Order: sequence, then C-alpha cells, then structure tokens
Amino acid sequence: MANPSDQSTYYVPHSSWYPVGVAVGALLLVAGLGVWLNDIKSGDEPTRVMFYIGALILSVVLFAWFGKVIEENQEGLNSPQLKRSYVWGMSWFIFSEVMFFAAFFGALFYARVLAVQWLGGEGEKGLTGDYLWPDFEPVWPVVNNPDPQAFPGPGQSMEAPSLTNIGGWLAYLPFYNTVILLSSSVTVHMAHTAIKNQDRTKLLTWLGITVLLGVIFLILQAEEYIHAYNELGLTLSSGIYGSTFFLLTGFHGFHVTLGTFILGVQLWRAFRGHFHHDDCFGFEAASWYWHFVDVVWVMLFLFVYVF
Repeated sequence: MANPSDQSTYYVPHSSWYPVGVAVGALLLVAGLGVWLNDIKSGDEPTRVMFYIGALILSVVLFAWFGKVIEENQEGLNSPQLKRSYVWGMSWFIFSEVMFFAAFFGALFYARVLAVQWLGGEGEKGLTGDYLWPDFEPVWPVVNNPDPQAFPGPGQSMEAPSLTNIGGWLAYLPFYNTVILLSSSVTVHMAHTAIKNQDRTKLLTWLGITVLLGVIFLILQAEEYIHAYNELGLTLSSGIYGSTFFLLTGFHGFHVTLGTFILGVQLWRAFRGHFHHDDCFGFEAASWYWHFVDVVWVMLFLFVYVF
C-alpha cells in the first residue's frame, strides 16, 4: 500500500478488470445502437438486445469502478500527486468535450453560412444549385428544402420570437430552459461555497435544488421535442435544419442527463458525510462539468434558436 504522504507514488489497484469491462460494455453499446438504427432505417423490427446488454455492462462496471475510487479516497489512499492527476484528467476530459461540440457547431456554421447559400446559387459552387433548384430560397432556418418531395421540410421552425414580442417569449420553452440552467449554475456554486464553509445543511439544500433544476430542464426538453414532432413536423428527416437541430440539442440533452446523474451521486455522497473543505474534488469535478454544460446551452440558445 502506498504512503499517502509520498508524492512520487501512485496507488493502483492490483490486476484491475475495470478498463476491460468498460471497453466491452462500450463496444456492445455502440454496436447495438448502430444495429438498432439500421433496423429502423430499413423498416425491420428493431433489435435492441445488444444495446441493452452493453448499457447494463457499462453501468455495472462504472458503478463498481467509481465506487472503488470513492472508497480509496475515503480511506486516505490518494496521494497529493494522484489527486493532481484527477484534476488533469478531468481538465482533459472537458477539453475533449469542448472539441466535440466545436465539431457540431462547425457543421452548423458550414450548413448555414456556406452550403445553404451554395444551394441558393451563390458563389462558384452555387452554379449547380442554381441550375437544379432555381426556386430555392437560401434562408435559415430551412423550412422549404431544395427537394421537398424527397425531404419534406417542417411546417415551422423552433426559431425564437422577436425581442419585442414579450408574450411570445413567455410561451417559449427554450427561454425557460435557459433560465433554469443559468440558475442551476448559481445553485451549484452555492453548494460549493457551502462545502468550503463546512455547512452541510446548505450543501444538501443547494445541491438538491441543482439536481431538481436539471430534472426540470430534461422534462421541458422532452416536451419541446414532442411539440416539434407532433405540431411543427420538425424531425430528423426534415432536411439540414432538422438534422442539426436534433443533433445539437439531443447531444446536449444527453450531457445534461449525465450531469444530472453525476450531481445526484454527489448529493448521495453528501448525505453520507463525504466532502470536506480541503478534500472535495469529486464535487468540484461534477460542478466543472455542469458549468460546461450550461455554457454549451447558452451557445445553443443563441445560435440555434435566436440568431
């Protein structure tokens, strides 16, 4: 066993099977999702067994792995050097997430600023579009696709109302979701402050409110999707606008789901007496992730809904 005061030594579990378990679970999960989507596209009965098995294996292994990490930290096995490695690991993870969403925002920029204009006949690459679809109007959001028979456009977009339309904003779900996530950034910061002040009651209160706000956001997001599908005709098959809308907001919704779950775990740990003013990186990592998710939503709100 490593001496916690020895900063040159790492404590590593002997013959850990966790990485192998995660690899197997992730492989089955992704492969199963691919099979599921292909079955839907071909019109066959969806095969979900592989996906569910992968999800189950991944969930069980991650639960055991993170449980082991928490147990080691509570027993004082983590040296200062190992704790610094956790900080760097989380930093690189969030950086990878930044690059992930940068790719999607780059695709949105390409579609809005370049591809749609080319289809409308602008620029050297627009000659083909002008010849094939002379009646196409290159405006965003694209509700009238160049080939509406092959790709029927949505009846209406999710574009935000004008700034002077107060009534429209009061009935606009993405506006409420923005307020909710911005408020949750404040509440998670208050929870962190409570840890530093060694006030467990305020920690549980503010962290519980944060988790509740995350759940409310997801409920409103689901309501927005139902409205888009059933009343606006906006789907993944509605051309470039539908594809970019659901990919960006859908992946963000997945991250909010993950972040809400992680914060829920931190709430459970706080109830068990974990976290101290000088040892709370598990919570800090979760709060970093949550702030990142909030920043991404602000960008989504501005570039997908408003502008």
